Amino acid sequence: MNQEKFELNDGSVLPKIGLGTVGIKGAAGINSMLTAIDGNGYRLIDTSTNYLNEGAVGEAVRRAEVPREQLIISSKLPGKTHDYNKAIKMIQESLYRIGLDYFDKYLIHWPLPMQDKYVEAWQALIDAKKFGLIKTIGVSNFLEEHLDRLIDETGVTPATNQIERHPYFNNKALVEANRERGIVTEAWSPFGREINDVLDNPTIKEIADKYEKSPAQVIVRWNLQNDVLVIPKSATSAHQKENLDVYDFELSQADLEAIDSLDKGEEGRVEGQHPNEYEEYV
Repeated sequence: MNQEKFELNDGSVLPKIGLGTVGIKGAAGINSMLTAIDGNGYRLIDTSTNYLNEGAVGEAVRRAEVPREQLIISSKLPGKTHDYNKAIKMIQESLYRIGLDYFDKYLIHWPLPMQDKYVEAWQALIDAKKFGLIKTIGVSNFLEEHLDRLIDETGVTPATNQIERHPYFNNKALVEANRERGIVTEAWSPFGREINDVLDNPTIKEIADKYEKSPAQVIVRWNLQNDVLVIPKSATSAHQKENLDVYDFELSQADLEAIDSLDKGEEGRVEGQHPNEYEEYV
């Protein structure tokens, strides 16, 4: 399936829908990723050192029928390696683990402002890109003030910012802040994970019925129409196909506003992980 794409501020191009892989690992995970790549047309695969599956992702890339240069493999820097030298070594180590020569995309996983080393970590990503270890660099879970500090102190604007965004926490202000800075927003856990009922929400189900689509497809479409790149996780072929089959309908403005109205503010965060408070040191 030919996907629509985003052009990033550094000239890179990404498909508008990627495959999230948290919890997808081992032999079953490799088979699931191969189904996504070879069978269902996914080209952007999103992992992280902390997902503990970089080895499986790399094996799927090597076994895939799709050439390596057509795939976009993204990973993330763990919190315990924000120190510049540790960050450079971690990027190298992750590449050894995944068995690739470079990452197409690499993000700082969390800003960890109480640790206050995210600018140092960002400089490591800037340099790793110069070294040829990464093609495009970005961040994850960064707020407006974190973004501005990176830009002011290094002169380099992140290409993407992967943030929590789903109907119960639409994060609209941060989506707009990213847009104003020329940063593409990515949505992690767009369905809110298993701990809330967003896929069973009556408003979303009613909209889905109107278009003869699933609630998941409506949420993906809601993100796309807000210029947000979507990273849904799916281990099954049926759901992988479903999440990509969203280019043959368009939500009305009333539908978009109805989904926006489901926002619960800070109470809507799936695990209460506020970027100014969450300290990811694993």
